[in-house]
Amino acid sequence: MNLPSYWLTRPKYDLTQDQDVLEKNLSTALEQGFLGETPIPKWAFLIWLTHHKNYLVHGTGNSSIQTFEPRQADDANWFGNQNAVYAASDGIWAMFYAILDRPRIPMSISNAAIQIALEPPQDIYFFSVQDTALEQKPFRTGRVYVLPKQGFTQEAKDQRDGVTYQGHHWANLNPVKPLFSIQVDPTDFPFLEQIRAHNNEILWKKVEANPNGFPWLED
Repeated sequence: MNLPSYWLTRPKYDLTQDQDVLEKNLSTALEQGFLGETPIPKWAFLIWLTHHKNYLVHGTGNSSIQTFEPRQADDANWFGNQNAVYAASDGIWAMFYAILDRPRIPMSISNAAIQIALEPPQDIYFFSVQDTALEQKPFRTGRVYVLPKQGFTQEAKDQRDGVTYQGHHWANLNPVKPLFSIQVDPTDFPFLEQIRAHNNEILWKKVEANPNGFPWLED
C-alpha cells in the first residue's frame, strides 16, 4: 500500500531480542512506580507495553500525578470532546505529548497515530506543531504514565479512501490510578526531526472548510 508522504512509519526494532530486558524493566517499574534509564530505546519499551502487554499510556509534563481525574476536553471530534481521562494504545503517540512544553510556549498541534487494517497491521503517525512555537524548540523532559486498560473505551474504527483504520485513542469516564511512569526526554522521541510546522490561521481555516480533511496541509 502506497501511503501519502506525510505519514511516518514506526522505526524497525526487533523486540524479541530483548525479552529479558523488557520483562525486567516492567517488573522494576511496577515495584518502584517509576522507570528512569533503560538499555533499550524507551519508545520501543513503550510500544511493547501498549502493543504486546495490553497497557495504555498518557504523556504529560507533570511528574507527580497520583490519580488522573476526568476533564472536559476541547476537540472537534465527539469522542475527543468528552469529560474523561484520555489515554493511548501507542507509546510513541503518548511520548509526543510528554515532550511538548505547551504550558511554557502556547501552541496548536495537529497529530495522529492510527493502525491500518493490513496483514500484518501497520501503525503510522503524523506530528505537526504551530510554526511560531516550533521555532522556539518547545521541548521538555516529561513523563509517560502507564495505565490499566480496564474501564477504558476505544474510539471506533473508521474508513477513508476505502481503507479501514483504528485510532489509538481511549477514554475512561472515571478516575484512573497509574501503575507507574517513565521519564522521557526529547531525544527519546524517534520522530523529533520529522515534526512538521503549520500556520495556525491557515490550519483552522482549512479545518472549518473541511472538518474531515486531515491533516490539512498547506498548499
